[in-house]
Amino acid sequence: MPNLEDIRAQVRLALAEDLGTGDRTAALIPADAQSRVRVICRETAVICGVAWFDEVFRQLDPAISIDWRCRDSEMIAPDQLVCELSGNTRALLTGERTALNYLQTLSGTATLAKQYADAVAGTGVRILDTRKTLPGLRLQQKYAATCGGCHNHRIGLFDAVLIKENHIKAAGSVTAAVKLAQQLASDIEIEVEVESQDELEEALAAGARRILLDNFTLEALRQAVSRVQGQARLEASGGVTLGTIREIAETGVDDISVGALTKDVKAIDLSMRFFDA
Repeated sequence: MPNLEDIRAQVRLALAEDLGTGDRTAALIPADAQSRVRVICRETAVICGVAWFDEVFRQLDPAISIDWRCRDSEMIAPDQLVCELSGNTRALLTGERTALNYLQTLSGTATLAKQYADAVAGTGVRILDTRKTLPGLRLQQKYAATCGGCHNHRIGLFDAVLIKENHIKAAGSVTAAVKLAQQLASDIEIEVEVESQDELEEALAAGARRILLDNFTLEALRQAVSRVQGQARLEASGGVTLGTIREIAETGVDDISVGALTKDVKAIDLSMRFFDA
């Protein structure tokens, strides 16, 4: 969960993007008007984004009251009440879109994450997100993935080393890249991507303790698991779908990374409706 200062800064930028010099349409409403609204979810979903939703209205008018009927990570049914809000009508109208954008996008990520996590239930395999996030929503989507039952890979380029194909080519070999990483980044996790059994052997000989098996077939994954025998943590990646992930998990790998968790986002259908007190 991002800290409160990060959330405040993120929401501040999102509101500035939408508000600009001011909400010209909300100005049609009397300044002292008060209203009550309900947010309804129109489909089965895992809710995520409560803190960002709250912060939108906190920044517009701290007097707005929000009564939540569910919380982050909770599965809700179609037509279920998500929350009720009451307060200044102008502020409610101004914040509606930004608040719902956060809630529908992050709930979409959390809902998809739960589908992937459920697909490998009982195998002991962790489903990992990636850096394939929407620009500006890295921390939010990483949090949403955990709300759906998945796990975070590295947050960015700063907190782990992931040696990929282009790094290997630039360094000269798997061995050279791994050895350099061990010298320069011994204080953080180091992972190397391999594309063949030969590269896997080279990575093991170089002392790699975490290895990403890129686009390996199911049989190649089973062979890698049999060869490694726990010497390194193995992560499968590439072309993973809900239809294939169970078979991949059953090969015995430790982790499976899925770019689709945060890249292929389908927003959850939410609506905000005014109602009489």
